[in-house]
Amino acid sequence: MAEVLLIVGLAVAVFVGFNIGGSSTGVAFGPAVGSGTLGKLAAGLLMTVFALLGGATVGVKVIDTMGGEIVPSDQFTLAASVAVLFFVGMALLVSNLFGVPASTSMTAVGAIAGLGVATNTISWETMGRIVTWWLVAPILAFWVCGVIGRYLYPYLDAWMDLDSSDDPALYFDRSSRIPVPRQHPNARRREVIGTVLVIAIGCYMAFSAGASNVANAVAPLVGAGAIDTSVGVVVAGGAIGLGAFTIARRTLDTVGNDLTDLPLTAALIVETISASLITFLSFIGIPASLAVSATMCIVGLGWGRATRTTTLSDAAKAARSGDPPPVDVDSVAADGQGGGRVKSITDVPSIGEENPGSLKASDLFDPAATARVVVLWVLTPSISAVAAYLVFRFAPWF
Repeated sequence: MAEVLLIVGLAVAVFVGFNIGGSSTGVAFGPAVGSGTLGKLAAGLLMTVFALLGGATVGVKVIDTMGGEIVPSDQFTLAASVAVLFFVGMALLVSNLFGVPASTSMTAVGAIAGLGVATNTISWETMGRIVTWWLVAPILAFWVCGVIGRYLYPYLDAWMDLDSSDDPALYFDRSSRIPVPRQHPNARRREVIGTVLVIAIGCYMAFSAGASNVANAVAPLVGAGAIDTSVGVVVAGGAIGLGAFTIARRTLDTVGNDLTDLPLTAALIVETISASLITFLSFIGIPASLAVSATMCIVGLGWGRATRTTTLSDAAKAARSGDPPPVDVDSVAADGQGGGRVKSITDVPSIGEENPGSLKASDLFDPAATARVVVLWVLTPSISAVAAYLVFRFAPWF
């Protein structure tokens, strides 16, 4: 019976990792594939390598947290581990049905918390620390990107000039057995640097995804002692790679096209800040959602750009007088499809001189869709925790 449960547990773990690879590859390398910098095969290879690297280094601490600090590791029997992974798999299924990227980390923690409450073994101190960071991280992501959007984004966009050419700055010369990267004859040095940045940040995003998500697939099995940490990292990383080479091909098309509607400079800022935040949280052992952080980065960056239409002194005067500040409502939380983009740093309008009509919320930000995403982010871990509690509390075989 134990062998059957282990096989089932490994199968569910592979299913979870497979779906993580499918969705995370699109997020990490969508800008690179959408801009023609990388092919899908190269994106899958890089995703596999860097997700494994992230899981084998920083991700080990997240496995420790989820496998033995929220509840004692002796609570993870094989049956309990399979049940927890089942709840994570169901969350992925629900998110796919609704077309919303559910927080796998939050759902997994919810299931483990349900187990801890049912058995009266939960560490409320550890849960308090995790939930605190769940609240702090999105706020931090919003404000960091808000400041960048208000004060730095137009200058970065003009300096990087990533959207200026229709041809990739680099291409692979396949005249020999080993493809060799070469610079396109018409590419400028700035475009080559931008291309390298797109690929490097994609690899960083893949590293972050591996660091935060490997634990979601195998932490219960590691906590149960069914497999050790190194084997768990290989299983999860391999499953992520399998997803990267298969179902990610479709998500790369979808996400790549979606992200190229978002200016490439903005996409890279969002990826860098969200990946850095999740890597930091993984380093201190906090399981957190890359999707939540990335979304709050997008909203924060757009909000910051929108507020360039008014100065702080004007906003303060409006607050004292009770009149609304002179900011176009349609531009709030928007990033636009490159509206108001300038070609030179010297042409960037000063704060308060930005044209409000150049940034339209309807080009990017859908309040109804965002509300649905936020509701499901809260709902899926809550349902996972309640369902896990009921199962572990009343089911006789646990």
